[in-house]
Parts: sequence; C-alpha cells; structure tokens
Amino acid sequence: MVRGIRPHVERGRIVALRAVPCRYRPLTISPPLPQIARRIRGERVEAVRRLAKRVVLRLSSGEALVIEPRMTGLLLITDPPDREHLRVEWELRRGRRTGRLWFWDRRGLGTLRLLSPSELHDLEECRLGCDPLGLSAERWEELLSTVRRPVKVALLDQSLIAGIGNLYASEILHAAGIHPAHRTDRLTPPQFIRLQTAAETVLQTAIAYEGSTLSDGTYRNALNQNGGYQNAHRVYDRAGQTCPTCRRGVIRRIVQAQRSTFYCPVCQRPPRPGAAHVGRAGA
Repeated sequence: MVRGIRPHVERGRIVALRAVPCRYRPLTISPPLPQIARRIRGERVEAVRRLAKRVVLRLSSGEALVIEPRMTGLLLITDPPDREHLRVEWELRRGRRTGRLWFWDRRGLGTLRLLSPSELHDLEECRLGCDPLGLSAERWEELLSTVRRPVKVALLDQSLIAGIGNLYASEILHAAGIHPAHRTDRLTPPQFIRLQTAAETVLQTAIAYEGSTLSDGTYRNALNQNGGYQNAHRVYDRAGQTCPTCRRGVIRRIVQAQRSTFYCPVCQRPPRPGAAHVGRAGA
C-alpha cells in the first residue's frame, strides 16, 4: 500500500481534506475531521512510510497523519471498488498536477489520526513492537523466548513484533518449518534463525507482489488492482490440499486465539506432548 501511493503522494501539497458522505459505520478519526482539515491545509507531504500495519504521512509541519486500514480499508489513487464505501478524500497538488487520495473502507474498521511529533514518537516507542524486517535472529530470540505462548499467537502480538498479520504468520511458520503451536520459550537458536529468514523472505516477497487478494476480493492495491501474493501461498486457506512443499502432507486448519491457522503436519512437526496446546480442529 505504501509503495503504491508514495510516488503519487510524496512531495505533494494538501489542498483539501474532505469527508465523503457514507451511510455505513463511520471511521474512528481523531481529532474530528474538520479540525484535521484546517491543520493540514497547505502542508506538504514530506514522506510516506509504513509503521507496522499503519501508513504514515509525515507533513512539513512536523505532524503526521497515521492511517490504519485494518481488515477492509484501502488507500487508493484511482477509482475505488465502489463509491458507497468511500470515507475520506485528500486533494493534493504536485507541481502543476492535482490528484486525489482516497480512503475506502467497506466495514468502517479503519482509523485516521493526526499526531504531533511527540505523539508519533510515543506510538513508535511505547505501543508497537519491533518491525520484523531487518530484525536479527538474536533479536527474535530475545523478544520471543521470554513469553510462554504458541509461536503463531505470539507473532500476531503487535507489542512484540509489529506488522505481521494472520495470513503471513501461517506462511512464515511454514517456510521456517515450525509448528504453529510450538511454544516460543522452547524454540531453539536454529529455529529462531529459520524464523528470521522466513519472515524476511515472506514479507519482502509479499511487498513485491503488492499483498494478497483473497476470494472475498476485499484487498486491492493503490490502483484498485488485485495483489499477487495469493498465488504464492503455500498453506494459507489451503486446508485439505496436498502441501506444495513436501508433496506428502495434507494441509490442516486449526483455530488459535480465534484466528484460523494453516500448516503442514509433515513440514511442521508438532511439538513434544505437553509443550503447547495445539488448538481445536476447524472445518
């Protein structure tokens, strides 16, 4: 999402910010949108970057717009999937050209906040864990070895590792050959090395493919096109299919922390009895 909007938004000057009338559940916006619009009018977008699962637009004033799309939100620079779920419109001028940035959200779960530099610092330092990209295996071990949870559940804890979603957690653990129920405090140094390598590879590949568009079609890139990483999934949403990695195992689905987990019982051997609770089987 960041890579898609950056060339069209970075260095642009904000002409206006408007709410788009929508009859569905409203976004969480702080402070109120009219106040944000007044404060950012005329500001230049100095940088567009990712902060875990959030998009940060750093402004020339030093403030930052922090957008969290969550499950069904999209940032688009072209026509949206439909207009009835449009929420917010930015008008930006880059040189002589004027463009639009749209916040579209089917379910209204997304958030938009304008933060001061100190508030952004607090968000980065106090509420979010480490970014998994560029994290060393030693740092992975330091972060996860002190918690007594199934590794799949720990990967979704944004206060430990920020930016890994449910889909990618399953894919990372499969690539690392680690069972999702393996307890983090019982992982070995070689397993942490594999986990670090798998996280780097899976996430960088997913970024290059511009994310995953699943059967519900919710996720779209900034140009309102499908992502491509769904074609590279090894286990996610493939329960009952033969594992494409080992060609022997049949992919299973379990539920952990109320989220679906997919794994291959051959590639990802279960932990020793009593090491962790596997979770209940799901259809």
